[in-house]
Amino acid sequence: MDEEVGVAFPEDVLTSDEHVVAHLHPHWKALVRPVLVLVVAVAAVVAGFVFLPSDGLGAIARYVVVALALVAVLVFSAWPYLVWRTTHYLFTNERVLLQKGVFSRDRRDIPLSRVNDHSMSQRFIERLFGCGTLTIESAGERGQSVLVDVPNVEKIQTTLYELVEALHDKHSLGDGEMREILADMVEGKPLREQQAR
Repeated sequence: MDEEVGVAFPEDVLTSDEHVVAHLHPHWKALVRPVLVLVVAVAAVVAGFVFLPSDGLGAIARYVVVALALVAVLVFSAWPYLVWRTTHYLFTNERVLLQKGVFSRDRRDIPLSRVNDHSMSQRFIERLFGCGTLTIESAGERGQSVLVDVPNVEKIQTTLYELVEALHDKHSLGDGEMREILADMVEGKPLREQQAR
């Protein structure tokens, strides 16, 4: 279930036995407003060139419209896109890795062995879009991590549950059995189907 959007996460952050189960960016609905701002800004510039005279005060007004549109696109379109693009939710067979930051980088690793609880919530509009908020409770100083706009949040929560359970079962299973379960998870087979074998 490697639900990856865009460029792959750098492999050098993974340990030798670690593999990616799901790699996500926040849901695309976070880009609706930036795209609308871009469309309105382009429309304003086109309208300015069509309806404003090309000489005198009309020319100055055109430059003002272009400058305002450019600022609006940079602040309300380009920046939110960069934030979306550099926000990663990475689920591996060993941990949940949260990373964000355009110029600087903040990363939090939550080992699966420390996950105490996880919950999912969806507002009505999020249910329509198929996304939601995933809250992960973990043992440690920071305690709670909130992942907003997680695509397919119900499926991701189930995957997280299966990963945590597989890690707990790792000590009671042989290495070969554990590898088979993890390989099946990467292919998207639920844990209950695997246990039925």
